[in-house]
Amino acid sequence: MGLSPAKDDFTENDVVHIEAQRGLTDGSALRIDLDAEFGGPEQRKKLEKKLLHKIDLRMSVLVVIYILNYIDRNNASAARLKGFETDLHLKGSQFATLLSILYVGYILMQIPSNMLLNKIGKPSLHIPICIVIWGAISCLTGVATNFLGALLTRFFLGFVEAAFFPGALFLLSKWYRREELGLRTTLLACGNLISNAFGSLIASGILSGMQGVLGHAAWRWLFFLEGALTMFVGVCAIFILPDFPQTSRRLLSDEEHRLAILRLEADVGETPEEDKVSQVEGLQMAFVDWRMYWLAFALTSMVVGLSFNAFFPTLTATLGYSSTQTLLLCAPPWVFATIVAFIVNRHSDHVKERCFHIIVPLSIGIVGFIIAAATEATAPRYFALFLMAQSYSGFICFLAWVSNSIPRPPAKRAVALAFINAFSQLGNVAGSYIWPSAWGFSYARSYAICIATFTLTIFMCLAFRQALARMNQQFERAEEEEGRKPGFRYIL
Repeated sequence: MGLSPAKDDFTENDVVHIEAQRGLTDGSALRIDLDAEFGGPEQRKKLEKKLLHKIDLRMSVLVVIYILNYIDRNNASAARLKGFETDLHLKGSQFATLLSILYVGYILMQIPSNMLLNKIGKPSLHIPICIVIWGAISCLTGVATNFLGALLTRFFLGFVEAAFFPGALFLLSKWYRREELGLRTTLLACGNLISNAFGSLIASGILSGMQGVLGHAAWRWLFFLEGALTMFVGVCAIFILPDFPQTSRRLLSDEEHRLAILRLEADVGETPEEDKVSQVEGLQMAFVDWRMYWLAFALTSMVVGLSFNAFFPTLTATLGYSSTQTLLLCAPPWVFATIVAFIVNRHSDHVKERCFHIIVPLSIGIVGFIIAAATEATAPRYFALFLMAQSYSGFICFLAWVSNSIPRPPAKRAVALAFINAFSQLGNVAGSYIWPSAWGFSYARSYAICIATFTLTIFMCLAFRQALARMNQQFERAEEEEGRKPGFRYIL
């Protein structure tokens, strides 16, 4: 696997090829036609603003779902503070196994789920049905009495949760242009950060106030209540989520519907013919594209470094406070991380740059790891948690870069997004085992692993940026030779 673009990649996967087929002379020709069709530039912008507002309102439910997604996934870490391990008689690395087994099902189902989603074209049904099922499974974790019972519910939880995140990323990429994706991906992924903040607050209230209610331990109520809330939101999402532009007739006027389709064609050269590419063809196209593998390895390395997320209550507990105070102290770093993520990714969209908006937060995260490992003082270690948490803004920007770098056809993009996200979950599996209690109080070895993986990701991002820059230079040379105006460019 090299970093130089192959000849086939250049001729088949960039917009120049599509423009030549359609007789367009430059990348702006379709945009000019759009202006004329919708009554001129001002009228088109007005209609486009109305369209985006309508879609943004519908898409906002994804943030709520993602909050619940991560709460359901990570509530075992909070339950650990109130007798989860003792009541289930867990020993040795069994708790780490419960965390990692979720990602086995999560990895297995992402590609099939996204292929099915692209085929049926109905995310308003596909995603909410899976949400209701995983909420029910989360509730069942609360009735587990031993390691095997909890293991089974955690496995199937990951199996069903696999439909959501890659499906949500694919849904966003079907509605928004490349320069719009960073902000929307940030708003979606902020659900993750918010869940870390407010999930801890919710867990604190349940674990401190529900002990012994109806004869159940407080940690069991944590699974019951949060799972039931997830099921309720899943039912509501059926009536809120949009389908794809080609299949979503109930939300838009005829004029808005046509604009929604044509503006994506203008952005990446995606044509109606490409929507007819079969799921098998999309799978084949994705698996011969080196970019998918490179991005998958880079994201996996980053996810290992971000594994502190699943153990955040444990790391905060080393500050020496009670379980309730510990959960409350978990919230501020993630509120800070949410604000930083929004600023970083909004700026990334504005300047149309991804690589350095990934590298800078990861570098600051490395500083946080070093501080946490090097001192025993409470204040510096708590400050380090803020620096570590903000590194998630780089992760969010990376997700937008993935969608930008493999823009079409949709069948290929669906597979690539699912594969990259699924493969990266191997980082969560590995990350579940790099925070053993025996390495506490300092967790110096754990932080060293995170520093190494973040560093590897930084170098891989720089190399990928250079590869995309070379592709853009190829486009420029081809345009000069053929006398065409500037067209499609990869975002660096």
